[in-house]
Amino acid sequence: MPFDTLFKKFFPAVVLTLVALCAYFQASGISQLVATSWLAPDAKGLEGSFGVMKTPKGLPQRSGSKKTAETLLARNPFDSVTGPLNAPLLDVDDLPEAQKGGQVSLDDPLSAEECSGVGVRIITESTDPTWSLAVIQGDGESEGVLKRVGDTVGNRQVAFIGFNAQRASPSVWLLGNKDFCQVLLFSENKPAKGKKKRGAKKGKKKSKSKKGKKRRGRKNEVPKEILDKIEKISATEYHVDRAVIDNILENQAQLMRSARIVPEQKDGKVVGVRLFGIRPKTMLGVLGMKNGDRLEQINGFDMGSPEKALEAYARLRTASSLKVKVTRRGKPVVLEYQIK
Repeated sequence: MPFDTLFKKFFPAVVLTLVALCAYFQASGISQLVATSWLAPDAKGLEGSFGVMKTPKGLPQRSGSKKTAETLLARNPFDSVTGPLNAPLLDVDDLPEAQKGGQVSLDDPLSAEECSGVGVRIITESTDPTWSLAVIQGDGESEGVLKRVGDTVGNRQVAFIGFNAQRASPSVWLLGNKDFCQVLLFSENKPAKGKKKRGAKKGKKKSKSKKGKKRRGRKNEVPKEILDKIEKISATEYHVDRAVIDNILENQAQLMRSARIVPEQKDGKVVGVRLFGIRPKTMLGVLGMKNGDRLEQINGFDMGSPEKALEAYARLRTASSLKVKVTRRGKPVVLEYQIK
């Protein structure tokens, strides 16, 4: 017999069964409500000898403690970095002398001494201090390592990455157990100059200033032993010895002093860095760059992004060729370098 025929035959029985189940559940619920409202025991009859209300048998025992949010505060499920929100405050008086930090002065970080044996290769500063990055080379390390705030460098920890306005240089501040120092990107450890004699003549002062300018200009010029390792094939193509790349990476401070680099924005976005102060006999001038060029890309890495610039810098030492894209007088120019 087909199912639909069988269902039609016993349809009244199915309906009556469902109605009976509904009536049973309704009657059971109503009886429970009546029992709890009319048949509940009197509170006075439940008082014990000590005046404490006794819970009837069969009913769940109620806890006398109040509900609190201590568990949520202790676990802090919405912020795993901060940790428990109800943790007891740290009492500095109970710490050992080595952990109190009383010997380290943080009053004047701009005038902090320079760290010995530590160097910094590149620094990028973010509005969020935790996203500032720096390539730091510690004592005994063969190459720099990318660090951020909280990372360790030897027996010190990176405390802050930013710009030191007093020294006019980006800097990384390191905090140790007993010292607080900084690593300047453009460090100038020059010997102290002696005082000038009061009896010096004005003519001599002018001649000395002219000589000083000439010396500074010659100092920024490319040495002959480096110049011989750069071969110009055309206006946009060069053959460069790898020793030149190593020299650039090792003498970044001198390279930065010979040129002025200014980030350039377009429609609110950094599109590259503008190069100023480039002379024909300086390193950038010998490599085909000219004053006013806007550096945009190196091997496809955008120079407007700090992360991409760091990645390009990390691959610079091992690259076999470089393609540098610049904008010169409003027109794109690609400079190609074959590294031997």
